[in-house]
Amino acid sequence: MIGWMRALLLATLALLGAEASAHEMSMAELDMREVSHGEFIWQWGSGERPASQYLTPVWPEGCHAEDNRLRCGEAGLKGTLAVDGVGKRFSAAIVKVTWLDGQMRAYTLTGGQPTVHLYGAADDNRGIGEIASAYTVLGIEHILTGYDHLAFVIGLLFLVGFNRRLVLTITAFTVAHSLTLASSALGLLTLRSPPVEATIALSIMLVAGESLREHQTLARRWPALIAFLFGLVHGLGFAGALKDIGLPDNHLPVALLTFNVGVEIGQLLTVGVAFVLTRWLSRYPWSASARKPVIYVIGMTAAYWSWLRIAAIANLA
Repeated sequence: MIGWMRALLLATLALLGAEASAHEMSMAELDMREVSHGEFIWQWGSGERPASQYLTPVWPEGCHAEDNRLRCGEAGLKGTLAVDGVGKRFSAAIVKVTWLDGQMRAYTLTGGQPTVHLYGAADDNRGIGEIASAYTVLGIEHILTGYDHLAFVIGLLFLVGFNRRLVLTITAFTVAHSLTLASSALGLLTLRSPPVEATIALSIMLVAGESLREHQTLARRWPALIAFLFGLVHGLGFAGALKDIGLPDNHLPVALLTFNVGVEIGQLLTVGVAFVLTRWLSRYPWSASARKPVIYVIGMTAAYWSWLRIAAIANLA
């Protein structure tokens, strides 16, 4: 019994150490402004961690940097731009280029897609395959590093179990967050981030609490309905991350779709790993007694996140 309580305490402290805004990814921003033809001023955006310590721009051939000034000559900023180190300390690097005519374009670089090809003007000529690959990877990274979204999915597994109803429940969650993700990303629906984050944490608390009940409740009878309703809110959380990343003006539907596909891939990976782990642990007699402690860890962590996020709303009021 003491061993279980010790493990429970350690697991809870580990999760409490995660950031309250657990679904945010670490992003770096490289700002470039063209001041004359082929000449740019560049700098890393401010943040909690200085990106210059971990990331190094690799300029296109023919471009030469002196301090924070980049000269590319008559050819202009053309060729392959890379960022060494992306995907390690930072999940992605956003390269924002403001061209001489005032137009601005943003390019997303990740560990899976660490380069982008520039054409010397604001036209975004990246291929569909390049954009699809980058945003799929970002979607997978977002769900796998978003502890609150993962906690909600795991809570649904405890609530429903591995049976036929799980397919309907996960599908309802997917449909719901896809709707609000698309609506928010396209500017059709906007909500402030703090209430969304607080509601996400509260949704985890509810699912964890319902998982512990033995009698039938609304959530236990209709888990797909609960998954759908709270999935609408989680979709707004996904949209917040996508807003930070940025969407390309060209091929915007492709970027939006593949980001969502990446989220679904990460979600299915989570369910698959949980299924394999559950089957493996079921061989041991003590595994049944581990269910409640794990649910309590999820619930207490969600309560902590809720308190922090509601306090953040109060501070903004």
